[in-house]
Amino acid sequence: MPTLRRNITYLYESRVLPRRSLLAHIAKVAAVIIVIALFLEVFVFNINFYKSLGYNSIDLSDSLELQESSDEQYKITEVDNVIEFSNLNTEVHNVYLKFDWEQPAQNLTFKIQFTDDAHATYFDTTEYTLGVPEVDISTMVPESQYVNLNTTGYVKNLRIELVGNEKTNYPVRLTSLVLNAHRPFSFNFLRFFGVIGLLAFTYLFRPGSSVYRVSIARRPKLSKGGIICAVAIEVVLISSFLFMGSNLVGVATSTYNFGSWDGHSIANPFEVGGENAQQYAELAKSMSQGKLYLEEEPPDWLQQMDDPYDKGARDELQKETGEPYLFDVAYYQGHYYVYFGVVPVLLFYLPFYLATGASFPTAIGVLLAVIAFILGCSALLDRFARYHFKQVSLGLYLLLQIALVTCCGILYLVKFPTFYSLPIACGLAFSVWGLYLWMCGRGSQRPCGWYLAGSLCMALVAGCRPQLVLLSFLAFPLFWRRYITERRLFTRRGAREFACLIAPYVVVAAGIMLYNNARFGSLTDFGANYNLTVNDMTKRGMNVGRLAPALFTYFLQPPCVTGVFPFLQPTPFETTYMGQTIKEVTFGGVLACLPVLWVLPFASRILKLRISQRSTRTTMGVIVVLIAAGVIVALLDAEMAGILQRYYADFSFMFLAAAVLLVFIVNENLVPGSTMAQVFTKVLLALVAVSVFYSALICFVPETGWYSDVYSWAYSSFFETVLFWT
Repeated sequence: MPTLRRNITYLYESRVLPRRSLLAHIAKVAAVIIVIALFLEVFVFNINFYKSLGYNSIDLSDSLELQESSDEQYKITEVDNVIEFSNLNTEVHNVYLKFDWEQPAQNLTFKIQFTDDAHATYFDTTEYTLGVPEVDISTMVPESQYVNLNTTGYVKNLRIELVGNEKTNYPVRLTSLVLNAHRPFSFNFLRFFGVIGLLAFTYLFRPGSSVYRVSIARRPKLSKGGIICAVAIEVVLISSFLFMGSNLVGVATSTYNFGSWDGHSIANPFEVGGENAQQYAELAKSMSQGKLYLEEEPPDWLQQMDDPYDKGARDELQKETGEPYLFDVAYYQGHYYVYFGVVPVLLFYLPFYLATGASFPTAIGVLLAVIAFILGCSALLDRFARYHFKQVSLGLYLLLQIALVTCCGILYLVKFPTFYSLPIACGLAFSVWGLYLWMCGRGSQRPCGWYLAGSLCMALVAGCRPQLVLLSFLAFPLFWRRYITERRLFTRRGAREFACLIAPYVVVAAGIMLYNNARFGSLTDFGANYNLTVNDMTKRGMNVGRLAPALFTYFLQPPCVTGVFPFLQPTPFETTYMGQTIKEVTFGGVLACLPVLWVLPFASRILKLRISQRSTRTTMGVIVVLIAAGVIVALLDAEMAGILQRYYADFSFMFLAAAVLLVFIVNENLVPGSTMAQVFTKVLLALVAVSVFYSALICFVPETGWYSDVYSWAYSSFFETVLFWT
């Protein structure tokens, strides 16, 4: 029997030695990337450390005219909130406000003014100029407590005012105040590894990279290894981002969300998001008792209302009685119901409740669904690239896979992993896996099992996000030729296969219809019209006047940007529709903000090229259905619910998938290594980079209810990481 040493020797000689030059090249590139990242972190991102070495520090703590505490600290109160120094007559490069880190953590807004050789008086914003902007300082982030000032000559007077608000926790304890402080050297590991990742990404996808010479079809092992690595990195990054927003996760351990930890479990779930955010969990409890409505009883005044769906009337009665009602649930004949798709309850909440007696953490469900979507999306894309487009390289695949995963809206679902996001994420996950299983069935000699599993996934979408059922129409271009044109449907074997395609739809539809009938007395009523929301859904109807603003917002509106991280801002919204418009913050239309979709206007010409080269028109049909479904879903969302950022996930995948297939077609008609192919790669790389950058930035835009709002004092560390020169 071979010894361990012989096995190691064999592996080294058979695997490592033949690839010495490749491994040496990889090691060299990795070393160069690490050295560059190290240089940037040490000498560029710490520029303030080097600049401040020669400063003449002045400690003004003893000159503070503030109330002192027993521990020799200074108190800034709601009344005594201004610090002012006169006749300084010195250069001032920065101000260091050191706060007691043991006080309650918070983000403080300060207004700093000064007089210098260019200003005899304090200056502020005017019609033509902008004064010194207010600055946010975190009591828990030391880097934020150093504020660089751009003064002219000597500073005479300096005024620092704490601009408080309803969230400010007084008194604020100040330890010291120093002018021209020496900034400490700070090695930010998050930034360091982030730069390594960006440099590695840039090197890997540079136009001349060998990754574009690795064929998906001809190098299956190497290409699959690269795909698995890319997917693993995406899953880790997305999981890390979700857990960063700890206020929405709903899971506690001894070191994570420890304020909600039960003290003995390895991990325990806890409720987040308020009462109406527990709908799925409460429905699971009710189902365990054989009921389909929520246990909570609506207040008497709601049951006695002539029109309980009028929000204004509801709010008035709530004020009069002092009895609250559940918001954003379906109300019907004296009971609360959940109108969101029931499949996530059956998939996650009910089994978890029956097993543990606790409520399933919604964020974990969103994460699992998103991971399933990434895996299914990658498998589906690989299926097309490997079996239908023979010239797709690993580099092209990875570029498009990253764009498809990053830009389809799932990152925003992860940013807000609530029960609103869960049905969409589940619907997308079931859709891509359903399509993948269908594709496997089309290439199999025994497709019945594939068809059953694929159609079950596609049918379950109706119990998650009904809008996404439109993706089931892809069955027409995928199966029309085989079962209709070639008349396979009229054979015994073909009829059996076709029955496998249809049967899961029949079963799932029957189950959903019985569920609807048991709740609302109608087979087709999902209960959305009975929603207690901001408008009366029973009378909303369909109005063509709502379509134009939705089309512009969802598709064409340019992003609103500033020069400060995270650069993106909510876009303005104006409409001439003289009725109620349901609108939350959005960040621009997909066609304006995702350049990777700019191939869509050329779809007709590209499809004509494909038709001229192939006798079948399956790919053309798939692309046409994807584009048409994307437009229809966007308009349905606008008509039925409104204009919301999370709804972008309903239709963005459809447009991106169509764009990917169009790029594959173009790539098939390019000669590898030709000038045109090189130009094509460079243009595509730029379009993907901008699209991914935009989608990533949305993740860090401050929003109500997110990490930036709940833990603003910690969120400021992101600003300090990016805006290293401030």
